Amino acid sequence: MPTRMEAAAISDADRPTTTSNRPAATVLQAADVSVELGGLPVLRGISLHVHTGEAVALMGGNGSGKSTLVRSLLGLTPLRRGAVQLFGTDLKRFSAWARVGYVPQRSTIRFSQAKVSEIVGSGRLAHRLPFFPPSRKDRQLVRESLEVVGLADRAKSELHQLSGGQQQRVLIARALAAEPELLVLDEPTAGVDLEHQQILADVLIKLRSRGLAILVVLHEVGPLTPLIDRAVVLRDGRIVHDGALPRSATVFHDHRRAEHGGHEHLPPGEDDSDDDIPTAPAFPTDALPPGPPATGPYGGGSR
Repeated sequence: MPTRMEAAAISDADRPTTTSNRPAATVLQAADVSVELGGLPVLRGISLHVHTGEAVALMGGNGSGKSTLVRSLLGLTPLRRGAVQLFGTDLKRFSAWARVGYVPQRSTIRFSQAKVSEIVGSGRLAHRLPFFPPSRKDRQLVRESLEVVGLADRAKSELHQLSGGQQQRVLIARALAAEPELLVLDEPTAGVDLEHQQILADVLIKLRSRGLAILVVLHEVGPLTPLIDRAVVLRDGRIVHDGALPRSATVFHDHRRAEHGGHEHLPPGEDDSDDDIPTAPAFPTDALPPGPPATGPYGGGSR
């Protein structure tokens, strides 16, 4: 029996990339974004955009700046230069975080004894008034989101009882339960088995067909290949490709390995990942971009 989330989806052939022959709305736009961490440049003049009903993959080798770029676009890492707009509003003034879903690269939830259903349910907090109990719709979306990621039978389990891949799927379910208009995922398939990668891909394709904008960081595309409309490839903090998904991403991932005789040598002080940034705050605001209190994507307040 299809869930309400799946049943409402339309086919890819009817995908609403345009309305009345007009270009799809720009959901996310960045212009000349530059970021420094520890006094060292990490991003250099990044400009990109994501439209309604479009799925864009951020790709590149370790240390290319993918995760830093995602966090900068959400206001979690400050810009040295440049500008970001979400839904046509400057990032500094943006407050409608209920419209944005974010799945970080790994769980930063510290309350490991929280139940899975509670964590997924926190994705609904921005859709109801403070101190009000969950509505029937809230409970239904929590159930459906857990079904989508294959964890319906673990709803009452505590987070620490789950594997790392299962915890990642919990964060994906939380983002889906929020019914965002823009979904940002950082390596969502890391630690997730192939079967559930395919399930996730199918769900995201259906949601994209309804107009969901998706920005996803990927190291390997795998089952998500049919989802991707456009790939933005980073190298050393710069965009080196913005267009169709490359036939082989190896040339982008291993540029340093090729340049150094088959061994990957990093500049002094540079880590081999994008995780050289402070960890996000603790649950339930671990992915909470700046904004008025209790109005972030996992805070209270109404849309």
